[in-house]
Amino acid sequence: MGDTRPAIQEAAQRTGPDRRGAVVAALMLAMALAALDSTIVSTAVPQIVGDLGGFSVFSWLFSGYLLAVTVTLPVYGKLSDTFGRKPVLIAGAVLFLLGSLLCALAWNMGALIAFRIVQGLGGGALQGTVQTLAADLYPLKERPKIQAKLSTVWAVSAVAGPGVGGVLAAYADWRWIFLVNLPIGAVALWLIVRHLHEPGQDVVPKDERTTGTRTRVDWAGALAVFACGGVLLTALVQGGVAWPWLSGPSIALFGTGLGLVAVVVLVERRAAEPIIPGWVWRRRTIAAVNLALGALGLLMVAPTVFLPTYAQSVLGLAPVAAGFVLSVWTLSWPVSAALSQHVYRRIGFRNTAMLGIGTATLILLAFPLLPYPGQAWQPTLLMLLLGCALGLFQLPLLVGVQSTVGWAERGTTTASVLFCRQTGQTIGAALFGAVANGVLAARLGGASDLDSMTRALDAGTAPEATRRAIADAVHTVYLGAGCAAAVAFLVLLFLAPRRFPVLKE
Repeated sequence: MGDTRPAIQEAAQRTGPDRRGAVVAALMLAMALAALDSTIVSTAVPQIVGDLGGFSVFSWLFSGYLLAVTVTLPVYGKLSDTFGRKPVLIAGAVLFLLGSLLCALAWNMGALIAFRIVQGLGGGALQGTVQTLAADLYPLKERPKIQAKLSTVWAVSAVAGPGVGGVLAAYADWRWIFLVNLPIGAVALWLIVRHLHEPGQDVVPKDERTTGTRTRVDWAGALAVFACGGVLLTALVQGGVAWPWLSGPSIALFGTGLGLVAVVVLVERRAAEPIIPGWVWRRRTIAAVNLALGALGLLMVAPTVFLPTYAQSVLGLAPVAAGFVLSVWTLSWPVSAALSQHVYRRIGFRNTAMLGIGTATLILLAFPLLPYPGQAWQPTLLMLLLGCALGLFQLPLLVGVQSTVGWAERGTTTASVLFCRQTGQTIGAALFGAVANGVLAARLGGASDLDSMTRALDAGTAPEATRRAIADAVHTVYLGAGCAAAVAFLVLLFLAPRRFPVLKE
């Protein structure tokens, strides 16, 4: 591998401390756009449905955005390795802001869902490219600082998003939820255009790129990945919700998705510069991190989706108090992530992550042991500890895997990690939703689902047996999340190398 240090140092001089501070501010603003999106929209759903109608399909406001973000992550990762981070980030931000403006102008629910998908097409570039630039801008020893800042953005967004969305919907108009993105995004774009200077193609050594094919893009592969991901994720998101799992639409989508998987493999094998290169799964370190963070996405569904229902239906808390029970892990997670560098510098990336996910496994398995109905402080304490454990798990893996690749592979690597985590969340939502509904049906008899039971409790028409059934359903989901955490631990133990092959900077 060629010596890239002189060229990188020259680029670093152009992005000096002052400029780098401005770029970090831009990255945090760009991340805030993506992080605030779902939480700020969720509280305005009643006002949106009341204005536009379309109650039967409003869930696509979230599903459509999630699908677009997830399936575009690998594409943007490869594009950032090919053309650089700056043009991809600018294009993604512009697309996200265009989608926001169109959402504010939507005239019916169908138009709003379509414009949310446009937002998601930009959101995929924001999420992946911001995380990649964080690794480009900072050397390994300083990287936890920027990652901790980005984690703080997610934490603040999770806490503040619902409140901001509720205020805008109640005292202004739901359209302002999308319009507020425009000034934030405009500032981020100005800072990026003015202050971001990154290494050019001359910085990348010849053995990190394909001579003569630097600007070739595997558009056929990108289209195949987009179609395959879109079909399979739609099947997972809508299965058991819009139609039964064993119905015609579900079987057709899964069958089509599996056929498209074969198409993706065929196209990518023939491509000179594939969107999803084979080395992503052939290298032990990257493959292990992908699988481990996929399990993280899966287990995160238990607290984020089911804990608020548990807090309100079983503990009898008001929505604000139930939100606080969940939000405490967003406070401890970034603090733990920021401090994780002191651990992995001593015992390594893999061992630190194993310590974190091992602790998380015990915490998740402890949740089903909580007494019924219990006190609010009990799940709150578990969530506080879970945030600490997952901070030790996620950040060392992300920093570690980014440090094992050069500039020309970092975008693809980062995107593959984020793609696996997003996919894990989608699978977890489908899997644990089916598990919870199955437990409810077994406890109460007949066809029961968590949403209808929760509405009955809110209306005061459900007996005590329903509360116990919901508690059992959530406990079972947490048991499944504990198993997912155990799988992540085993993946790191048997697949990940004891020491990550970190490249010298």
